[in-house]
Amino acid sequence: MSPTPRPLVIKTTSGTERPEATNQAFTVAAAAVAAGADVSLWLTGESAWFALPGRAADLVLEHATPLGELLEVVLEGGRVTVCTQCAARRGIGPEHVLPGVRIAGAAVFVEESLAERAQALVY
Repeated sequence: MSPTPRPLVIKTTSGTERPEATNQAFTVAAAAVAAGADVSLWLTGESAWFALPGRAADLVLEHATPLGELLEVVLEGGRVTVCTQCAARRGIGPEHVLPGVRIAGAAVFVEESLAERAQALVY
């Protein structure tokens, strides 16, 4: 029996201004979900916009899986969270985000990142 993959917490701080970094975070999160990992993807800074319906389509990157498809994978098998302060600065409330996306603060990020065996990545 293979060991259970450890929890993976991924935080992305970029939006359309850094498409490769942003897409990489979503790609790694989706790949980890596909591998059976417990994945938590945090959208901070300009990435917070991708929690809104249709906004993932704003990021177009040649030779990359569309961001919307990657986000769907993560939403189906993991967790997606928008930073509380980042959401507030952009006027994003719970009523604005995609179904399954939560808004939470630093304490939750720290709790997930410090969980036993957890690995945190920041893009």
